[in-house]
Amino acid sequence: MSTAVKAKIVTLEGHRNFRLRLVLSTLSGKPIKIVRIRSDDMNPGLRDHEVSFLRLLESVTNGTHIEISYTGTTVIYKPGIIIGGQITHNCPNTKPIGYFVEPMLYLAPFSKKKFSIVFRGLTALNDTDDAGIDALKWGILPVMEKFGVREAALHINKRGSPPLGGGEVHFVCDSLIAQPLTIHALEVPKISAIRGVAYCTRVSPSVVNRIVDAARKVLKPTGVEVNITADAWRGEQSGKSPGFGVTLVAESKKGWRIFSEGVGAAQSLPEELGEKVAYQLLEELSLSGTLGRSQLKLALTYMAIGKEDIGRIKLHKSQIDSNLIWVLRDINSIVGTEAFFKDGSDDIDPEEADFMTCAMKGIGFTSVSKKIA
Repeated sequence: MSTAVKAKIVTLEGHRNFRLRLVLSTLSGKPIKIVRIRSDDMNPGLRDHEVSFLRLLESVTNGTHIEISYTGTTVIYKPGIIIGGQITHNCPNTKPIGYFVEPMLYLAPFSKKKFSIVFRGLTALNDTDDAGIDALKWGILPVMEKFGVREAALHINKRGSPPLGGGEVHFVCDSLIAQPLTIHALEVPKISAIRGVAYCTRVSPSVVNRIVDAARKVLKPTGVEVNITADAWRGEQSGKSPGFGVTLVAESKKGWRIFSEGVGAAQSLPEELGEKVAYQLLEELSLSGTLGRSQLKLALTYMAIGKEDIGRIKLHKSQIDSNLIWVLRDINSIVGTEAFFKDGSDDIDPEEADFMTCAMKGIGFTSVSKKIA
């Protein structure tokens, strides 16, 4: 029995895409072994937030078996069944709540019971690639809708700015589906409006207005409607530390959204943040296909586990970087499906030269809850 199990274990190396690898393993039901986790680092092995994430996975699944080596540089993960339920998770202050929420978006629609998780910690953090809560709410949830997950929501009960946090977010997913829909997104969305939210905690509310004015000034020449909400938090709901931030979302009439976000650093000006994030949004729009860079991981995962049909999305050539290649490699290693790219420059239209079409065949995964039902 042990040799059969050993033969099936997929071995991966390094800490890159740690959460994605565990999510893919959980969805596909294939055990994985991750070796050489920061083995050459002065402080080798798993970090606090990675151990916390493993605990979270253990609490939303049943029958999951996790082995961590003495040095923390090797993890063996044998996935169980996704059961969901009501949970409270305290996140370490080394990572924002978004680090823990995002992988749950991949798992929640395929659970046996509905997800209802309360996360406590930092609602946003600077100098990190992890999405903030507003970005997940306005940028990632709409992508899930395209795949048939229509009843998922993120409620911000308390904001928590770094370093002390004190934020609270409630994630609810009422959509339980058998498998994601097959997607054919082959056009670049035409932006009809730009929306956003600028927030502050434990600082003067005028800070928010300064962020909004600076962002509006940059976005005005686009000619589309710009509507940025000012959101000043006070009292108990404003967490333990002062701070401010902004998330901007460009949306099309067909429901596609592309976002950018930023958090104010120490001694930085609100105007600088508003300008910076507005320019980031314009850059992201100019270098995006159907989806923005931060949304591709979710879309490709859903495409990989979808029906046994070929899904297609349009990408900008600049989006095909080393990060995307690593994501596709992990999907291939664990799930066993490949992505195929067709160059848009073969088309007659010269505007298509900067784009490629990514096609992927789903593996026909079916949710455990639907198998039992």
